[in-house]
Amino acid sequence: MFNFIYHTPTQVVFGKGAEEQTGALVKGQGCKKALLHYGGGSVVRSGLLGRIKASLDQAGVAYVELGGVVPNPRLSLVYQSIELCKKEGVDFILAVGGGSVIDSSKAIAYGLAEEADVWELYDRARRAKACLPVGVVLTIAAAGSEMSNSSVITKDEGGIKRGYNDDICRPRFAVMDPELTVTLPPYQTASGCVDILMHTMERYFTPNGTMELTDSLAEGLMRTVMKNAVILRDDPQNYDARAEIMWAGSLSHNGLTGCGSDGGDWACHGLEHEMGGMFDVTHGAGLAAVWGSWARYVYRDCLDRFVRFAVNVMGVAEAGTPEETALAGIEAMEDFYRSIAMPTCFSELGISPTREQMVTMAHMLHIASGGKKGAAKVLREADFLKIYEMANH
Repeated sequence: MFNFIYHTPTQVVFGKGAEEQTGALVKGQGCKKALLHYGGGSVVRSGLLGRIKASLDQAGVAYVELGGVVPNPRLSLVYQSIELCKKEGVDFILAVGGGSVIDSSKAIAYGLAEEADVWELYDRARRAKACLPVGVVLTIAAAGSEMSNSSVITKDEGGIKRGYNDDICRPRFAVMDPELTVTLPPYQTASGCVDILMHTMERYFTPNGTMELTDSLAEGLMRTVMKNAVILRDDPQNYDARAEIMWAGSLSHNGLTGCGSDGGDWACHGLEHEMGGMFDVTHGAGLAAVWGSWARYVYRDCLDRFVRFAVNVMGVAEAGTPEETALAGIEAMEDFYRSIAMPTCFSELGISPTREQMVTMAHMLHIASGGKKGAAKVLREADFLKIYEMANH
């Protein structure tokens, strides 16, 4: 195992009706004025936004609001929000939504805390020195951004999708009511489940610095997500399953399932970010579409981990050669994806990238990753292209 720092400062308020405490939680941060940041009309139609406003009013918290966040959140809205917040004297960002809204809120918080262009953080030109406080009312169990140190933003010009990680952006609190996720379309629920799984798998598939306890926590989380994803496929109203998935989403990306490791692989996330930037696909579905191709490309270089995954997570009986067991585990995971209507290749995702587009995505990932990516197997530009080609059927 490697040395590690486990930093999780986010206060979690979890359960039915938890959003009613939002006003008191924001007031407790001592802010003068909050930005109420959200996405589309669902938070309005559901009445959630109205309840949040009532809670803020009751607590005597001043606020200004700005919606319009879309999946793969755009830099242009971040800029617009920063200007609004400067004009209004905002000193706290309240995100009401899922990962896209939270990531947009974190970017706004970075941009307000320093005079420099916030995109420089995502473009790896500098590190942040400050960040305004962020709070979250979570409506989608998926990204884990409500407890994580990461955010991902897409630059409108060129569709460049980039992430930035820094502990100073971790939300001060996360309000999590599983009932708020009940109205999600099945596709979004399933995509969220894949995203949660992948946040743990990215940390799991590494040959270095593993710990038995961390591995066991990761394996238990993955089994729990898969079990409850199937329950929600058949019974979308199941509160207990919603709660299991929502809590797993937070634990999968707050660092817990990577304690002691070398940081994880993250090649699939890199591959998907370029797909998301070019084709604007749903993140979890994009991850599912590329995972099997990535796994078959790298498994021989991380064979012990793939065998353990097959046996301990997918329930594969260890028989034959280790390679056969590993491949059976990969196939079992793809079968699971299909069982919840998630894609396992580009055509099932609904995209048909040309050779030129795949070359472009591979080159963009080469630039974004500094020339290499991965821990299960170190990948470079030619490898990225081969994985895209494998997934393009």
